[in-house]
Amino acid sequence: MLFIAILFLGLLGLSRGDTPANCTFSDVSGTWTFYESARSGTSDIDCTHSKVAMTEKLRVTLKYPNLVVDQFGNKGTWTMVYNQGFEVTVNGRSFFGFSDYKVLPNKGGVVSYCNRVRLGSGWSHDVTVRNWACFSAVKVEDAGAPGSSKFHSTLSYLGNMGDAEYRQEEWEVELINSQQSAWVATTYPHLQGMKMKDIDRMQGGENSRLYHKPSPKPRQTLLRGSGKGGSVDDYLPESWDWRNVDGVNYVSEVRDQGGCGSCYAFSSMGMLESRLKVLTKNTKNYTFSPQDIVSCSRLSQGCSGGFPFLIAGRYGKDFGVVDETCNPYTGLDGACSTKKCTRHYTSKYSYVGGYYGGCNEFEMKKSLVHGGPLSVSFEVYSDFMMYKEGVYHHTNLLTSSGFQPFELTNHAVLLVGYGHDEALKEDYWIIKNSWGTSWGEQGFFRIRRGVDECAIESIAVEATPIP
Repeated sequence: MLFIAILFLGLLGLSRGDTPANCTFSDVSGTWTFYESARSGTSDIDCTHSKVAMTEKLRVTLKYPNLVVDQFGNKGTWTMVYNQGFEVTVNGRSFFGFSDYKVLPNKGGVVSYCNRVRLGSGWSHDVTVRNWACFSAVKVEDAGAPGSSKFHSTLSYLGNMGDAEYRQEEWEVELINSQQSAWVATTYPHLQGMKMKDIDRMQGGENSRLYHKPSPKPRQTLLRGSGKGGSVDDYLPESWDWRNVDGVNYVSEVRDQGGCGSCYAFSSMGMLESRLKVLTKNTKNYTFSPQDIVSCSRLSQGCSGGFPFLIAGRYGKDFGVVDETCNPYTGLDGACSTKKCTRHYTSKYSYVGGYYGGCNEFEMKKSLVHGGPLSVSFEVYSDFMMYKEGVYHHTNLLTSSGFQPFELTNHAVLLVGYGHDEALKEDYWIIKNSWGTSWGEQGFFRIRRGVDECAIESIAVEATPIP
């Protein structure tokens, strides 16, 4: 017997994860009722049609930091997916859904309803990626922890720089270079005059913006075998660079995303490309298609942004990625036009540290050295757009200029190594960008390590491709 007869979804009309929702851990933690349709679907299940009958019901409690307990006492794991929704795995099933929201076009904002999953935006399947179902959920009891959210909504305002032109001024470059010596700024002619909306997309896109960044876990310390205290750095090399490991380069070529907010796709595909090289001793060299992600993924927002956890992770595991030739990159939104090609899948994925908010410098170094390059994200400030070389840190010198930085723009890039600059006395990360080889250090940049510079150590994703 159906305990919920029908959920009407006709007004939603979603086919992709277009979501500007803004929810925090405290908004989501607590007790929920999960609803599923019949567990008889496949990966092409459509949860957006006019009505879906819900036949399954489960009560689960989401606890700090990543523990979930269902009504039968089974324990599993869960994580926030940035500020967009959450993923739960318990008792052999995996559930994902975006948080609900309402766009206020007249006010230029979005109301987020963090106590419910947006209808038509979620699905579930067992951990072997079989028996798919449509999924929705409602929060029925708050966690009760200090700072936890009741059922009120939150309002976020969206900026719109529109068709205004982006400019890099010589006086800005001179100011940056005169006030510090860690890195060098320059102007880039190909960026001059670009529309601000395209610059915004280069920096991650409107729908990738985080309004609440997680705080990375404190740096760990471990005990030496002798019983004496020691730094975790004793267990890892002092420096590492996947571009040159015993003379072998495991990092795929730098590409240019253009004015499309597809950095999340390039970061995700770059990680899978490099990790396949690592797993196969550099014998399998693929270039995967970011356009397939931009045009075809129900888990991303096309040229308006997306998140590597959902792309390299859930999309890679549930649907697989394809070679660049199957859908060449155009940098434009549009209908899915991927050819019928062999798909390459992800076997497992997670946030570094185990859950969103569990990241830190050591966990990143460990995953990087032992598994391969990582997808990481950070805040893009206006001075970063002018980076040429050196160890970047935010200078905070251009706040009075005409361009006001989107401080919590979430730009996804690829972490490939780390090291130390003896002259500067600076530890740094080595990172591959997706703005072409004419930007930065031939498409790469270095950024301060160990101080969570621009939130670079707060959000990292690891995924394991299947060779």
